[in-house]
Amino acid sequence: MSKIEAKLAELGVTLPVAPKPVASYVPGIRTGNLVITSGQLPTKDGQMVATGIVPQEVTPEVAAEAARLCAINNLAVIKAVIGDLDKVVRVVRLGVFVASAPTFTAHPKIANGASDFIQAVFGDAGRHARSTVGMACLPLNAPVEVEMMVEVKD
Repeated sequence: MSKIEAKLAELGVTLPVAPKPVASYVPGIRTGNLVITSGQLPTKDGQMVATGIVPQEVTPEVAAEAARLCAINNLAVIKAVIGDLDKVVRVVRLGVFVASAPTFTAHPKIANGASDFIQAVFGDAGRHARSTVGMACLPLNAPVEVEMMVEVKD
């Protein structure tokens, strides 16, 4: 078991099989020493765990947990691309999209669900740049979507 997967197990997480794309794109690509993922939704076993707009239909707390699940799905994609998460040198960036009401402004707290998890997994190498934006809606009525960029070694 890799060091990162041992850390995931310590956190009670088993990586799923990388989610399949819902349209015409690939879940992740490697170019040079970077792996970039497509936005991952909060799915588990092929099903959305939450749907709707924050905060009317999905509480910020549930949305933060959904962001954590998106991060887990991103790690599954990265593993599928490079084979071993121990090849990750550092997490470079997260992009977090939140389906939210126009007056909702706590997007960063939702994004922390993903960011805090990634930092728990990778330690200092998990500290990353991040953009968090509110959207009118997201694919499949997801409350949150997360994309990642990581630096990897051969």
